[in-house]
Amino acid sequence: MRILGIDPGSRITGYGLIDSDGRQSRHVASGCIRLPEGALAERLGRIFREVGEIVAAHTPAVMVVEQVFVARNPASALKLGQARGAAICAGVVAGLSVHEYAPREIKLAVVGTGAADKTQVQHMIRLLLGLDAKPQADAADALAIAVCHAHTGLRLPRVVGGQA
Repeated sequence: MRILGIDPGSRITGYGLIDSDGRQSRHVASGCIRLPEGALAERLGRIFREVGEIVAAHTPAVMVVEQVFVARNPASALKLGQARGAAICAGVVAGLSVHEYAPREIKLAVVGTGAADKTQVQHMIRLLLGLDAKPQADAADALAIAVCHAHTGLRLPRVVGGQA
């Protein structure tokens, strides 16, 4: 199964694609959608378009996104939620089922502790997927989301909105 992981952000949105059977995973593609300064609406439109292009180019079976966490800055949390929504809409428009996981759940599945830092996630993603180099942090987070789904979600469906 081809899984698209998305690490949403209003400045940088990471993406990662893996092929997995639930036990073995293989890196397909990963990177970052870097968003320019400017109006939030324009950045959200770009996330929607570029995620749609990634889906069209790589034809994943499912999309997996990180749940919004409670931030200290309410304005930042709102922007993150909107970026997440733009990515989810791109997946839904393309006909994908969209699943979500909490940040601690993702880190636990990939690193073994829910309190792992970004460096630990990058290191484990490099090892788990046999990458030649450490991936960029946002791309590594997106790959971690995909790996989390491969390890847990293929057995326990968790669709956004609570419907399987």
